[in-house]
Amino acid sequence: MRLSDIARPLVKKIPYNVQGLTQLSHEVKGTPADELLFDYPTVYIIYKKNKKDMYDVYVGETNNIWQRTRQHLIEDPKVRSDWADFRAAEDVNMVVIGHNLFNKSLTLDIENKMMLYMSGVSSVQNLNNRRENDQNKYYTENDRDDIFSKAWRQLRQLDNKLFPLEQIIRDSALFKASPFHKLTQEQFDAKNLVQDRITEVLLAGKEDQLILVQGEAGSGKTVLLSTIFYQLFQYSNSSDHPQFSNLKINLIVNHDEQLKVYRDILMKLGITDGKDEDTVSKATRFIHNHDPKNKVDIVLVDEAHLLWTQGKQAYQGKNQLDDIMKRSKVTVAIFDPKQVLKTEEYLEESDIDKIRSKADSQDNLIELKKQLRMKADDQTIDWIRAITDSRRQVLPFHPDSNGYDLRIFDDATEMYHQIKQKNADQANSGISRLVATFDWKFTQAKREDGKLWMVNAGNLELPWNLQLKSERSVKKLAWPEQEQTIDEVGSTYTIQGFDLNYCGVIIGPSVIYRDGRIQFDPSKSKNKNAIHQRKLSSTGEMAYVSDELLANELNVLLTRGVNGLYIYAVDEALRNKLSEMFNS
Repeated sequence: MRLSDIARPLVKKIPYNVQGLTQLSHEVKGTPADELLFDYPTVYIIYKKNKKDMYDVYVGETNNIWQRTRQHLIEDPKVRSDWADFRAAEDVNMVVIGHNLFNKSLTLDIENKMMLYMSGVSSVQNLNNRRENDQNKYYTENDRDDIFSKAWRQLRQLDNKLFPLEQIIRDSALFKASPFHKLTQEQFDAKNLVQDRITEVLLAGKEDQLILVQGEAGSGKTVLLSTIFYQLFQYSNSSDHPQFSNLKINLIVNHDEQLKVYRDILMKLGITDGKDEDTVSKATRFIHNHDPKNKVDIVLVDEAHLLWTQGKQAYQGKNQLDDIMKRSKVTVAIFDPKQVLKTEEYLEESDIDKIRSKADSQDNLIELKKQLRMKADDQTIDWIRAITDSRRQVLPFHPDSNGYDLRIFDDATEMYHQIKQKNADQANSGISRLVATFDWKFTQAKREDGKLWMVNAGNLELPWNLQLKSERSVKKLAWPEQEQTIDEVGSTYTIQGFDLNYCGVIIGPSVIYRDGRIQFDPSKSKNKNAIHQRKLSSTGEMAYVSDELLANELNVLLTRGVNGLYIYAVDEALRNKLSEMFNS
């Protein structure tokens, strides 16, 4: 069925009080709208602006809008402060959404998608309904997205700040890490397996359990982890799941940009407040603040491949994952060895085997194999992987059957202009950025001459990331979401864990094409974290591991683009080889 074949939902805005609902009832009495709004299931949104000019929002669904509204107005304020605040506020609105296809499953699914979108709207400060209602198959499930989009367009006419363009929301880091996404079957099975294993362990009083979820970039690991964390929190505060009652749960994120995203989501959902720096923290902070003699129940670790495997000034231990496990009864770790970027994170193959074996011996090894980020066919994915895996080859390129936009550029400036055009088209393309291998000098400190640290590629010159001034209101946003960053070049340190609609990758001079294969030249890299020596655990000897780490760096950059990947190589031989195989 085409979008145009689906009837428009009925969307009505009223004041949030009994008088408003009574007035709506009189308005639609005797019309088809009366049945849709007062006899059929409906989805509803209650919202108000707070003192910070942000929104407090509640999303719900009901089979009886009269009864549910009275409950919210009379009974709920007696036991919940958020409902008391809604009732006491002067300017509170309620939107009721009806449709002739609505049944219980469809309204629950629309409610869930509405909460997903609200969690990604930057102007929403508090999202009061934190229930998760993802539905399995049902009769009208194929109509959900069409009905939702038509309803959203009507909501935008009511308040375009609270209901911005769908594409703008989908581009936000908060949306992409939200726990309200509809999981794929692979993610759903993984989530159930993790929760079943946690239940078994806690009921049996076991400890020292490692659940390892392994998957490459774009396989949906972050959404899976976010969903598991959110549901565990819900269970720990519910009498329906006594085995999870009052659990102590921590989330560890070793990536600064992603740390901000998780904290913002949990604050929006009311799980933490702005002063809580323990529930979601970096590994070193967690290790310092928790004693192995008083273990927390569950620790979830996002991107465990970013944990340190040797000591440094801020961390005096030998392995952060080991130290985390000593402080937790159950550790759930998301892991991708192909995204290890620094020598202090480096794992030898024997180390990786030990981690896998520990999880596997407890029947706790889970693999995510489906590529969810890049809307590309298998041949295109293999073309990209061949560049950075052990083959180090540029394969002949075949046109993508899914329409994935992969291009090779001879001019970096032209690539930049194309990325800017994509980024400007927010309705169709959305957030697009340039990124590059770390082959140009950059430090947090300013240059002595007062100028910016720059990336120079061919005739293109742009500042490295995190240098251009931004409005104070957007500083809390992830790097790619800040408007001024379209005129910067991102690195793995600002883009890892995030995606872009179109990603322009500048492959710097550390990546060359010689003797029929791609090679990495550490002397051309400015990534000190990847090119200095480290002590191997197997032999105790100092060794360079830059060949693997620089390949991983390129792998991270090449897997950011959802709809398109644009490439410019500084090395002439590599640029010519890419063009030759692409055009062949």
